Amino acid sequence: MAQSGPIDFRPQYSPDRYGAFRFERLPAVDQGAILAHLCDPRIARHLPLLPANPDAALVEQLIAAKEECWSRDGLGHWAILRGGEYAGWGGFQREGNEWDFGLVLRPEFFRQGKAITLQAFEWARRHTNIEEVTFLLPLSRSKRVLQRLGARSLGICEHDDLHFRKWSFSLEVLG
Repeated sequence: MAQSGPIDFRPQYSPDRYGAFRFERLPAVDQGAILAHLCDPRIARHLPLLPANPDAALVEQLIAAKEECWSRDGLGHWAILRGGEYAGWGGFQREGNEWDFGLVLRPEFFRQGKAITLQAFEWARRHTNIEEVTFLLPLSRSKRVLQRLGARSLGICEHDDLHFRKWSFSLEVLG
């Protein structure tokens, strides 16, 4: 659960440990960059809930839905930037009694996913009382990344009539 009161969504991090990623709210990013990201077939392959032909209206809906999470839960998804360049989006979303973490990166940032994830987790550990996060991984994605991170498999689950691998990770591991 997020702490009560407003949350400073600009994470504090050690650049030498986690890299120089900056997290901003999604409306701060050019919607055209997000649309180009969603139209990349390498992204669509791993986003089974993404409609076949993303358009500007979908980007507006996505941003509105993620901003609603901030309003409702005090926490949500960020645009992820490196050196001012849009790298993707990701963050925390309340799903019932759980906090789900999602990350959707542009292909040129795929190898930065672990660093970005650890940066977000470190921020959550310092600024919220979230103890554990879950991930829903499309069946098209390799489970090795989450295994190396130390996540625990919870098996296959169904979400919006699609099957995903569900994982759990304790933020307490970060110490």
